[in-house]
Amino acid sequence: RFMSGGNQQKAILARWLGTDARLFILDEPTLGVDIGARRDIYQRTRELADRGRGVLVSSSDAPELLGLCDRILVMWRGELVANLPTRGLTLDALLVTINGGQEQQV
Repeated sequence: RFMSGGNQQKAILARWLGTDARLFILDEPTLGVDIGARRDIYQRTRELADRGRGVLVSSSDAPELLGLCDRILVMWRGELVANLPTRGLTLDALLVTINGGQEQQV
């Protein structure tokens, strides 16, 4: 009767990914889902892109973006500050860019 947030996320994504839309905008698509569902979402998203569909993913999970996207756009205060192809991009380089070009001091 009632579904957890993760199951709700999976159900909504399954419904939308099964449509004939030409563009998909996914905001935090794997937030709150288990590892198996995350893999399934990644696979379905890649299949859409391979079939020529546009897929725009908004995520705060940098490793997820590196593994899923061909290109990462970094926005800051409504402005595009970086347009990065993911081929050869390291997580460290992405995180430095996200942090405004400044390495974080620990």
